[in-house]
Amino acid sequence: MIVQVRSGRKPALVFLLLFHAFALPATAGEPAPVRYTAVPASADGIGKVYLGREIAKVMSFHGAEWLERPERVEEERPERLLSALDLTPGMTVADIGAGTGYYSWRIAQRVGMGGTVYAVDIQPEMIKLLEQQMSRRAAVNVKAVLGTLTDPRLPPAGVDLALMVDVYHELEYPYEMLTAIVRALKPGGRLVFVEFRAGDASVPIKALHTMSEAQVHREAAVHALAWVKTARDLPWQHAVVFRKP
Repeated sequence: MIVQVRSGRKPALVFLLLFHAFALPATAGEPAPVRYTAVPASADGIGKVYLGREIAKVMSFHGAEWLERPERVEEERPERLLSALDLTPGMTVADIGAGTGYYSWRIAQRVGMGGTVYAVDIQPEMIKLLEQQMSRRAAVNVKAVLGTLTDPRLPPAGVDLALMVDVYHELEYPYEMLTAIVRALKPGGRLVFVEFRAGDASVPIKALHTMSEAQVHREAAVHALAWVKTARDLPWQHAVVFRKP
């Protein structure tokens, strides 16, 4: 796309190419389902809309220090969130978009040596930082996994709980990624969306990096996930929990 814009091609052609790029492949004889639409990108978005929501830009590994900021303990109250997850020893948990592993090692402590934490990220540089953090904390039951834009590369039907903390709104292919995550969940396994609350003036986060609970429900419904509960007692976020039938 960048080459075509610089070569003087008309914007309409670029838009058309983007539109076709968002269409998914279909089986022979069937039209490709169009799950995504292209729009002019906002300052914080990628110009791609899914179910009425523009997808936000991904935070680069260059911002990794922000993930480990000391203020995060007060801003997010991680222990309160972890308590809401009902973690027990021996569980297999996937931390999707784990970044530096801020939650991965905390989860690892709760599931114990009999449990496993798959810490997934799509940036090799972030995986390297995560491995350094896990080594420093001796979190030997955390396994770093380099995923893709559409697949977290988790064992099928092998995960008790999948967690996404301030991640889902940045997934470039949310439908495909959720499909893969649900496939990795055991029957009855849980999927947790933790997002900064949209429409709350007390939350000092850019709007495109927030999500309403209604929007989370709308996108989870596509995958027939059953709502379990919503933890609303976090300072800036809500944690919406679903279960795989």
